[in-house]
Amino acid sequence: MTPPDAPHNRWSDLDRPPLNVTALRRGLLRPDGLWSELEVVETTGSTNSDLAERARSGDLAEGAVLIAEEQSAGRGRLERSWTAPPRSGLFFSVYLEPGDAVPVERWGWVPLLAGVAAATGLARAAGVDTALKWPNDLLVNVESVERKAGGILGEFAGEGIVVGLGINVSLRADELPAPTAGSLALAGAVSTDRETLLRAVLRSLEHWYGEWKAADGDAAASGLQAAYAAGCATLDRTVRAELPGGGSLVGEAVAIDGDGRLVLSTEDGLQKPVSAGDIVHLRGTEGGLT
Repeated sequence: MTPPDAPHNRWSDLDRPPLNVTALRRGLLRPDGLWSELEVVETTGSTNSDLAERARSGDLAEGAVLIAEEQSAGRGRLERSWTAPPRSGLFFSVYLEPGDAVPVERWGWVPLLAGVAAATGLARAAGVDTALKWPNDLLVNVESVERKAGGILGEFAGEGIVVGLGINVSLRADELPAPTAGSLALAGAVSTDRETLLRAVLRSLEHWYGEWKAADGDAAASGLQAAYAAGCATLDRTVRAELPGGGSLVGEAVAIDGDGRLVLSTEDGLQKPVSAGDIVHLRGTEGGLT
């Protein structure tokens, strides 16, 4: 049998140590806290799919966290694949049940809330300025160029919603899946310790979820709407929205409305909200294409 620390073993990268599940549980699971269980698996297809399946079977409590050292079938928005080398990032999903206190029509804010939580947590723990591209891409600057370092995906399951996050932490330039991709390491992070980063993001998520839920899901009253707008790199730029089912809309992104939609001011002087779609940054204060 090949020793697990053999030089050619794909799990033996000393710069990418495994997560310590015992330490994570000790730091995050509290009787009065949101997080109820935390599991780390070596590999899985998709943490979102795994949690969603459990939620649909009724075998899941709010606050469950599932983390994978590697995902073989990770999914992003619009069913795009998300792959990365083992232990090179944070790949995890959480299960939340806003319950009857929050009207279902406000649940669409949960993935955006996760974006705010991730951006603020990473900025604090990694020392990297992390921005949001609407609706839920995480952007960092690599050599003054805006790059995607993470993404968020939410899906209804059971009595709640599963939110998955994928964040490139230590990916090197030759490992990036696309020219537009980046990582915290390439953005000059002061720390790429994944346990530190994961704790920061989950604590930030617990804080924002608590504030939003206490306000009955009112994004304005909880401060979530303002926080998202403040960290959104899409606002004040000319963008093209590729709409579901075909078609597109070009305009200046002027606001995030109370429903979490991106409001575009078009050439004909109208303001049109976009609730779903793929956004292309065409021009901004610094120019360029993203």
